[in-house]
Amino acid sequence: MELDTGATAWMLMSASLVLLMTPGLAFFYGGMVRSKSVLNMMMMSFGAIAVVAVIYVLWGWSMSYGSDIGGIIGNPFDQFGLQGAIYDGGEFIIDDYGVPGIVGVGFQSTFAIITVALISGAIADRVKFGTWMVFAALWVTFAYFPMAHMVWGGGLLSGDGPFAGIAAPIDFAGGTVVHINAGAAALVLALVVGKRKGFGKEPMRPHSLPFVMLGAALLWFGWFGFNAGSAFTSDGFAGLAWVNTTTATAAAIIGWLITEKLRDGSATSLGAASGAVAGLVAITPAAGSVSPVGSLAVGVIAGVLSALAVGLKYKFGYDDSLDVVGVHLVAGLWGTLAIGFLATDTGLFYGGGVNQLAVQAIIAVIAIVFSAVVTLVIALILKGTLGWRVSEEAEVGGIDLAVHGETGYETVPQGSIIKEVRA
Repeated sequence: MELDTGATAWMLMSASLVLLMTPGLAFFYGGMVRSKSVLNMMMMSFGAIAVVAVIYVLWGWSMSYGSDIGGIIGNPFDQFGLQGAIYDGGEFIIDDYGVPGIVGVGFQSTFAIITVALISGAIADRVKFGTWMVFAALWVTFAYFPMAHMVWGGGLLSGDGPFAGIAAPIDFAGGTVVHINAGAAALVLALVVGKRKGFGKEPMRPHSLPFVMLGAALLWFGWFGFNAGSAFTSDGFAGLAWVNTTTATAAAIIGWLITEKLRDGSATSLGAASGAVAGLVAITPAAGSVSPVGSLAVGVIAGVLSALAVGLKYKFGYDDSLDVVGVHLVAGLWGTLAIGFLATDTGLFYGGGVNQLAVQAIIAVIAIVFSAVVTLVIALILKGTLGWRVSEEAEVGGIDLAVHGETGYETVPQGSIIKEVRA
């Protein structure tokens, strides 16, 4: 295959856009927590970049796309350290789209990074940074890489797997691999770690809604690399994914705000930002298989469902701090199932019967169970060894200062300001 410089440029740009999503998530999550823990929250995203980017080069790519072991994982030693993934006979390996394989490695590594970072929102304000870093390394190895292999690497949940006899499973850009995977992990981790001090008894409002809006904007911008980049070249599918991503996100904002207005009497900026993310999540698996009109249905329903789902933590008593479960798990599930209804080739509403819907439901259930079990094992091991919780004093007084020796905002006593002005 000859090098296609246009496709290569597009994939390099897409990889950069997806990497931008994790700092964007840092702003999104950082604004949603209280001011005393903003730096810790943002550091959890940057920590995910540091850990996962290193591991991906060593064994992550090989576990995701190496030779198959039982339909669950790729052989971690097959291309350890990217041996055999870059060159063939001294020349760069070129994939079927005319893109060097090393560009694909970079692109896929950014997916692993953002997936790990997403989980951090469920345990904001209360965990040890060191334990989080160890968790990131273990979870990406034993949960993310196997899931990527099962869905995208020719494994159990792919078009080469046993369920393809029903219909070929569809996950265009990460409904199961990223969002259901991270959402299920977030729920388990929130339950194992436990509630924040004062949860349900005192207000825990976002300290900076402008940060939240900025983070949502960066996520939306980066998501074009996430979804349109998953066409793997600059073609019509990339254009379809781009348009579907825009329309679904916009529709989800409207769905969330209408729900919020009817339920609470106000359409909020936090709701708009959260609705945007819900729409982005829902369209991710379906971006290449639904029409732009279908994407509107995917988005608006995602906005409504997620707006309703974020309140479940108060009803059931689990502390998912920043609504990872309500947004990523719920919208990811809806987007994965929506393909069964709205895929233009195989969807139920387009005369395709129930097969696509059935296989989408199967892969979603397997993804939830697999992620939950792996996360539970890792979380319990870490709870019994390193421990998850910071001290009560650190949690109440401010995790930023206690853990990182810094504060996000320096406050000056009012009297000092007056004296300075008078001087």
